[in-house]
Amino acid sequence: MIDRETLSRVTLFADLDGPHLEEVAHTLDDERFPSGGHVVHSGLSSGGFYVIMEGAASVLVDGDERALLKPGDFFGEASILTGDVAIADVIALGELRCAVADAGDLRPLLRRFPSIAIRMLEAGARRLRAANEWQP
Repeated sequence: MIDRETLSRVTLFADLDGPHLEEVAHTLDDERFPSGGHVVHSGLSSGGFYVIMEGAASVLVDGDERALLKPGDFFGEASILTGDVAIADVIALGELRCAVADAGDLRPLLRRFPSIAIRMLEAGARRLRAANEWQP
């Protein structure tokens, strides 16, 4: 479990108060990945919704780096929400610690806390804009 103080420093959860942060913290697991470890494999189910708490990760599409993720960034939600497989590999750059919600917990979490859903939508819009501007 991730503690609520750590969660309170993540923009995604910034609108939640103490008791609500505690509720979210009980929903999330604390997972660690070794340097170079695959967190998500392209073509497979992502297995979860990940929020980076410590470390960094690289997002690769067909071997090209598309994004560098840092603490507070999240990924995996698109595969869970659409039921599609992941379209990118996410690889740990050094030791990586993530707060993780499994597929069965994400939708109820978003229904219970709409502010999280709104922040996810905002980030998704920024990602879409960046993807449309991306040049190989």
